[in-house]
Amino acid sequence: MLTFTRNMAPHVNKELALAIDARRANNAALEFKHLENAHVLGQESTLLHTKVHCLMLVWGLRHGNVREICGQVFRIIGAATKTAIGLVPSGNTGGSNISPFAKLPLSPQHAQTITAAHAADK
Repeated sequence: MLTFTRNMAPHVNKELALAIDARRANNAALEFKHLENAHVLGQESTLLHTKVHCLMLVWGLRHGNVREICGQVFRIIGAATKTAIGLVPSGNTGGSNISPFAKLPLSPQHAQTITAAHAADK
């Protein structure tokens, strides 16, 4: 496992656990928000990036959201094949409501977490 992936996995997994909590509370919007946070944090790791898009696809299937289903199939292919060569727009939340090519500003907390994960690489 690459160092960035190892360093970032606990942060992504925390967001995924919060997504599960939101799903159990029947709060679909909050669940997806935590999936988006996990995406922003993990999108520089092929493993984490692809995993989050797969979970977003499952969310779309559970909610019968055709736009999300189609968008996530496209994004899963992109995450699996483009992440390793750095073709990911930072800050992108990963949902089908955002262009897969749009770069978005990072929250200060996300920026700090990503910077720390990279610093631990060195």
